[in-house]
Amino acid sequence: MLTRRQPTIHEQHLLRENDGLRTEIVRLRHDLTHKQGHVGRLEMLLCERSNRIDQLIGTIDRLRDQNRRLDAEAERLAEMVRLS
Repeated sequence: MLTRRQPTIHEQHLLRENDGLRTEIVRLRHDLTHKQGHVGRLEMLLCERSNRIDQLIGTIDRLRDQNRRLDAEAERLAEMVRLS
């Protein structure tokens, strides 16, 4: 039959330190998981914002083209009025 010996003071200190480090690892893993969740949400929001910006840029480009056409038509009409 094996008898268990008592850990030395040095071993007890190492065991307490080991327990503290395990607790810290659990806490850090929880924090990391939480932050990774935030990163995922931020990446999704960034993608949505980028898509919206692309849509708005397309709208701006279409409106600029429309304004150019309207300006050209207004100039033609003004020229017709001047000539008549």
